[in-house]
Amino acid sequence: MNQHSAHYASLAQRVVFITGGGSGIGASLTRAFHHQGARVVFVDINDTASQALVEELSAETGRSPLYRYCDIRDVASLQRIIADTGQRLGPIHALVNNAANDDRHAWQDVDVAYWDERMSINLRPMFFAAQAVAKQMIEAGGGSIINFGSVSVQMALGGLPAYVTAKAAAHGLTRSLARELGQHNIRVNTLVPGSVMTERQLERWIGPNDEAAIQERQCLKFRLEPEHIAPAALFLASTESCAISGQELAVDGGWA
Repeated sequence: MNQHSAHYASLAQRVVFITGGGSGIGASLTRAFHHQGARVVFVDINDTASQALVEELSAETGRSPLYRYCDIRDVASLQRIIADTGQRLGPIHALVNNAANDDRHAWQDVDVAYWDERMSINLRPMFFAAQAVAKQMIEAGGGSIINFGSVSVQMALGGLPAYVTAKAAAHGLTRSLARELGQHNIRVNTLVPGSVMTERQLERWIGPNDEAAIQERQCLKFRLEPEHIAPAALFLASTESCAISGQELAVDGGWA
């Protein structure tokens, strides 16, 4: 993907902050922005995968993204890392709120503690990361915030109601922040992946029959991979999307 992707000169040397950037879709985002020449900082809780990604990219390019361990449920820690990034590297140009957890759960089994814990992963960090980053972007004269939604909202999928609720709320957050921050030349958009065949999805949730049913529903008859999502994030972070804010961009093969 890297040698065939568009090159965005506006991303070179820009500071890009990615949550959940160590594996799955997040690792593809880290790779893509790194290969654009951006200075990538990513947080994750998967230490092994994240360290391996840093080593891989260092070997490929002779320079490394910066990885910081962070459980994004700890808002104070997340905001400290964002502040430290701005002090060390300069203001963050793009925030990619990618991290999430889509563990399946039956609606009958959800209690208040579980509901709150799901929101603490899938929704709350988006706002508080944006809050911290926006201060830097205002001082820098602008920036781009990309919140990750999910096709599960449009598809009205069952089996994970707390996750679907959080992802529906993500676009409400996008719309509200786009209005609040637009006067500062900060764009806020929602990127909506389809059913992306990450290792985690294939190991836990999606078997051959499930994948066949998904492709039957998709307009495009091929497997969606993490590498299909990254180009849309590059575009939304670049100045080529300078007039786009408050929008949902679906990369789902025409599934929804």
